[in-house]
Amino acid sequence: MGRDGGFGVQLKITQAAMSRDETEGFVGRVLFEVEGHQAPYEIILQSKKGKEWSYSLLFASQSGDDEEIEAVDDELDEDDELFGRLVQAAKISLDE
Repeated sequence: MGRDGGFGVQLKITQAAMSRDETEGFVGRVLFEVEGHQAPYEIILQSKKGKEWSYSLLFASQSGDDEEIEAVDDELDEDDELFGRLVQAAKISLDE
């Protein structure tokens, strides 16, 4: 993902949203595409206090290549800056 990660291609965020409630804390959703990958992705983010985040990575609209989604998941685990970019995109929508 160039400067956005280790894939050597670009990550493009197409939609981001976050909400906050008493029970779940912060819940965010970011849709994004990775150049050269078959299908777009969706990441669901969750944090009780907005500091430590857990996530689920899914194909956004249709199934894609398992190796591609595994590569994205590995990159998210290893690249804190990339993961932080997705969290920040969702947080911005909370402030709007």
